[in-house]
Amino acid sequence: MVKGTPVVTEMLVIPVAGRDSMLMTLSGAHAPFFTRNLVIIRDSAGHTGLGEIHGGDYTCQALKSCIPLVVGKPVGMYRSILDDIHKASARAPEDDGEGIQSLDISKLKFVVKAEWAIECALLDLLGQYLDLPVCQLLGQGKQRSRVETLGYLFYVSDKVKTDLPYLDESGSPDPWYRLRREEMLTPERIVEQACVLREKYGFRNFKLKGGVLDGAEEMEAVRALKKHFPQGRINIDPNGAWGLEEAVRLCRPMESVLTYIEDPCGPEAGYSSREIMAEFKNAVKLPVATNMIATDWRQFYHAAAMKSVDIVLADPHFWGFGGSVRMAQILNDWGLTWGSHSNNHFDITLTAFAHTAAAAPGNPTALDTHWIWQDGQNLLKDAPQIRDGYLEVPEGPGLGVTIDMEKVCQAHKLYRQLPYHDRDDAMAMQYLIPGWKFNSKKAALVR
Repeated sequence: MVKGTPVVTEMLVIPVAGRDSMLMTLSGAHAPFFTRNLVIIRDSAGHTGLGEIHGGDYTCQALKSCIPLVVGKPVGMYRSILDDIHKASARAPEDDGEGIQSLDISKLKFVVKAEWAIECALLDLLGQYLDLPVCQLLGQGKQRSRVETLGYLFYVSDKVKTDLPYLDESGSPDPWYRLRREEMLTPERIVEQACVLREKYGFRNFKLKGGVLDGAEEMEAVRALKKHFPQGRINIDPNGAWGLEEAVRLCRPMESVLTYIEDPCGPEAGYSSREIMAEFKNAVKLPVATNMIATDWRQFYHAAAMKSVDIVLADPHFWGFGGSVRMAQILNDWGLTWGSHSNNHFDITLTAFAHTAAAAPGNPTALDTHWIWQDGQNLLKDAPQIRDGYLEVPEGPGLGVTIDMEKVCQAHKLYRQLPYHDRDDAMAMQYLIPGWKFNSKKAALVR
């Protein structure tokens, strides 16, 4: 009788690309394509484990460098495998440790840790071996069978103003697919966006990505949303675009409208985001969320010590799957709230989010997901569904999903055709505002 868990026999790293809309953020405008890196690990029992993470060549090479530390190891030693990876890694020369408290997208690759895609794939394999879903292997085990998600609303610019190959879905029979490629820059169109999303996915709660227009204009859209959805929880995330005084001025009148405010202000006048956000909380009676100022345990220590935040959006691609659930446990014990931030992603990440949130104790806030903007570009044969505002957690062993290698090959082929692989939100903005450059203190369309 052979003892022990199966052994890793192969690890593949496959960069892939998908189509995107001209979504607006403080960083600029999303390009026509987004990239991700997939990890596919096979073991001696014939099982296949899956992971998905941030795109780009830096992350791809980091993952490939880990292959010798993974292949040949027992799946059950996944914690030791990750520890070996951490001990062998070194900070990149261009990583200044600043993280993304000023939303410098070029530094996002240093905050998103490549090895968490490996952790995901190994947990998938271990779950298949034990005949248990991944959420049962995390924290205190499975807490819920479905996870509340929010409708993530974006301002969208007119792709016709560019000659870039944005996808045209004007002929789609699906109202959401048609709408998500159109220009939406007014409160009326943001409400329309929310209504169509409510109809398709059943969302009860919404978050608007701010940092695009003048803050007062964005608050008009928030008020319009609250008027249309009086029972809904409405939030906004300007990614720290507002100065402290402006943030206080904008948010004080919204204390009965907003459920929480995410990263309202960033570093200024020699003070870090954590210090500035603590001052904001002293002035405004609103819960504050972040995915920018507490992206590792040291940052969280300072944010918690200063009482800078109430809600930590602990994306497992920042924190790892075990780390994200550990954060959820700590926040629950302290009377604070856990949630998860997201970025453009395929359905493997959607599945990973479902399992992580299913293991989070307490009452997490509704999860972010960009998936609605990528819906229809499945890499899985059985992607989890969002119904009635809830993401359903797969019940099978491991992640409980099956990879569609034909779709993966198509996404990899698209990736290879791209002239660039890293995210560049300034490129499309050049068509809207010639010479546009990112400024963490200026909304994207305010120049």
